[in-house]
Amino acid sequence: MREDDVLVLSLNDKWIWDFWFAKDGADWHIYFLQADKSLGDPEMRHWNVTYGHAVSQDLKTWTHLGTTFAPAPSPAFDDRTTWTGSVIRDDSGLWHLFYTGTSNAEDGRKQRIGHAVGTDLHTWTRVGTGLILDLPDDSVYEEYDPALWDGRAMRDPWVIRDPDGPGWIMYFTARVPVGEEMNARGAIGFARSDDLATWRLEKPVFTGSFGQLEVPQVFQRNGRWYCLFCTAGEHWSEAYTAGQGGPRTTGTHYLIADSHLGPWTVAPGPFLDGDEICRRYAGKLVEVDGRLFLMGFDYWDEQGRFIGTVSDPVPVMEDEKTGLLSLTT
Repeated sequence: MREDDVLVLSLNDKWIWDFWFAKDGADWHIYFLQADKSLGDPEMRHWNVTYGHAVSQDLKTWTHLGTTFAPAPSPAFDDRTTWTGSVIRDDSGLWHLFYTGTSNAEDGRKQRIGHAVGTDLHTWTRVGTGLILDLPDDSVYEEYDPALWDGRAMRDPWVIRDPDGPGWIMYFTARVPVGEEMNARGAIGFARSDDLATWRLEKPVFTGSFGQLEVPQVFQRNGRWYCLFCTAGEHWSEAYTAGQGGPRTTGTHYLIADSHLGPWTVAPGPFLDGDEICRRYAGKLVEVDGRLFLMGFDYWDEQGRFIGTVSDPVPVMEDEKTGLLSLTT
C-alpha cells in the first residue's frame, strides 16, 4: 500500500460505523455495524443494527457481500442488538465470531458477550444460545445503575491466542464499581478460555483515566504490546485532563505495555487521533508490508452531520526507541 492509496468503503443506503478485520490468505474480510439511512436520525442506528461484510485483496477495491449477522429472534440475550466484536480462526480452521449482545427484555441496557462459528467467514451459527460471558455480580465489574450510565458495559470483545500457552484470552470494554469519579472507572476487562467455548472471567487488566475505553484492539509489535481504544472528550477523568493541559478531544488513543497482561499505561502525549469535533472514531491499526496504517469510521462532517463510512488509511509512524505511535498526516 502506498501512502496515496485510499480505502473507500461506503453504502448508499446504510450508515457504517465500528468495524474489524479477519485475514484469510490474500483476502481481507471487513465486518462492520450498519443501519438503514431510512431511519432518518443517525442516533437511531445503535438500536437498528446488523453486520455488513465485504472482502478485498488490496484494501481499496471492495466486494460487498451483504448482511452477515443480525439480532436473534426473541426471546434471546441478543434479540435487541448485536454490536461490535472480533473474528478469529482456531487450529482446526473453524472461524469464531465474538460479539456484543443486548436484549429487548432489558431494553438493551445490559451488555453481554456472545459466540458464533462458521466455515466460510459469512454464514454464522450461534453456539447454543450464543451467550458465553456474563457478569455474575458487581464485585469486580460495574453492574447496571441507571443513575450512573445508560447501560452496563460488557462489550467489544477482542480475542487473541494466549502468548503464554495453548489457550485464548479476551479483552473487552467494561467499568469497575469503585471510585468517586465516574470518569475514572473505565476498564479493559479480561477473560481466559482453553477452547474458545468456555470462558473464565478475571480482573480487568487496566482501570482509570477515562469513563470508558471502547473497541479495544490488542496486538504485539517489535517487542511491545499495544491496546488501541476510543473514547469521548466528555469521558476524560479530571486527572488525565489536568495532565494533558489541552482541550479534551474525542477519538482513538492507546495503552502500551511490555506484556499482554500489563501493567498497561496510557501512552504519553496527545491522542493518537483525536479532535474536539470528532472526525474519526473506533480506530483500527492494520499492518501492510510491515507498515502500520490507522483506519476509523468517519464521524462528523464540517456541518456536524453524521457521515458513517470507513475512513481513508492514515500512515502511522513508530518511534524505534520508545515505541510511541504518531500519525504522519
